[in-house]
Amino acid sequence: MLLKTFGWSFAITALGLALAGVLWGWQGLAIVGILSVLEVSVSFDNAVINAGILRKMNAFWQKIFLTVGILIAVFAMRLVFPVAIVAITAKLGPIEAVNLAINDKAQYQELVTSAHPAIAAFGGIFLLMIFLDFIFEERDYKWLSWIEKPMAKIGKLDTLSIIIALVALLVAAMTVATDVAHGGGDKSATVLLSGVAGLITYLIVGGISGFFEAKLEDEDDDEEAGEVAAAPATKGNGSAVGLAGKAAFFMFLYLEVIDASFSFDGVIGAFAITNDIFMMALGLGIGAMYIRSLTVFLVRKGTLDDYVYLEHGAHYAIGALAVILLITIKYEISEVVTGLVGVVLIGLSFASSVIRNRREGKAGDASGDKPEVASGV
Repeated sequence: MLLKTFGWSFAITALGLALAGVLWGWQGLAIVGILSVLEVSVSFDNAVINAGILRKMNAFWQKIFLTVGILIAVFAMRLVFPVAIVAITAKLGPIEAVNLAINDKAQYQELVTSAHPAIAAFGGIFLLMIFLDFIFEERDYKWLSWIEKPMAKIGKLDTLSIIIALVALLVAAMTVATDVAHGGGDKSATVLLSGVAGLITYLIVGGISGFFEAKLEDEDDDEEAGEVAAAPATKGNGSAVGLAGKAAFFMFLYLEVIDASFSFDGVIGAFAITNDIFMMALGLGIGAMYIRSLTVFLVRKGTLDDYVYLEHGAHYAIGALAVILLITIKYEISEVVTGLVGVVLIGLSFASSVIRNRREGKAGDASGDKPEVASGV
């Protein structure tokens, strides 16, 4: 199971490190290895979020996520995206931007870094919306009940998450002074426009995918109601719906936008290690492969069903990352801090899940039956 799931990641790692050694020597090999570890540590929570969405999709679209999706993640986001950002912000043509990235790496890095406020605002607001919609939703299991219970109650107010996201964006924009850490100058307007674009992107992609998902579930309910004697088909992870067609397509787009938002931090952070776009793409690409493999592993093992607080920890990590991205519009924050916050939150949620499972197991043994619904922490 482990080798089957991570086989491609192991193979790509071996080939990638060998290629780095041939092209750039031992120093290049070490840099690519460090970038791979950076990507995995920063985006670990991304795998948990992806798994929560991917398990709703059928086998075909899961394969699309692993094939077409990985090409988008590695090629588009880790190689094309930084060059496109330079081309847009510096008003250069694509060829000029590529030449700049290859021949004048210092200026290229400076241009990418100067675009950080726009990138951080877009990604920060998009991720913040994911967290807010999660925390405001009523759910069966509650990890930090002292937070989640009152949030679920006030979350019944429509558009509350949008209002909070816009307030956060306004605060971020108003605190952008002339001594912005990335590029200098007042970029309040840029931050506002980018943040609104992130919000609109979330509402469009998330809204469309949610619409088709709900429509598909309604159709399944109608079919089951008409077949009284037939048992509903379920997948190994306990989900009764395997999204296909338009629902799966828009869910796939939603996954890719989420991955893009997570990759912003890794791409920008990679410049602290190297400004060579090819080293960067290779190292971050290897890390992205492991995130994809880990996503599939979580889905196939039914880990999110067995450890019910993992999604909570991942969403709290997303909320923390969103806040960190907005703060980095003005202040420098180490990528080590970003990565550790996510790892710690997910680690704590995993430990809480283990404790819950043991407690429920003992309760089931004492009563002779396993409880059907577990109470939240």
